[in-house]
Amino acid sequence: MVTATLRIAESILLVAYVSFLGLGVPAPTTDWGAMLSKGITYTYDGSWWLILPPGIAIVLVVCAINFLGDGLRDAFAVKGR
Repeated sequence: MVTATLRIAESILLVAYVSFLGLGVPAPTTDWGAMLSKGITYTYDGSWWLILPPGIAIVLVVCAINFLGDGLRDAFAVKGR
């Protein structure tokens, strides 16, 4: 269970990274990496705030899943002396 939660967080980061590079899901479907990539193109026009929502969403979701995995690890850990 713990490994699965950590792998989910890694998968989210991998999909966002690949989509940011333009190698992810096709154009009609959107994801956080594609949103970051589009937002980066508008930062030069003064709309730097467009990268904040997808960036914050990625950080919050990945941290939440990692904290869930840590909590599961602590809950299932064998308490030794």
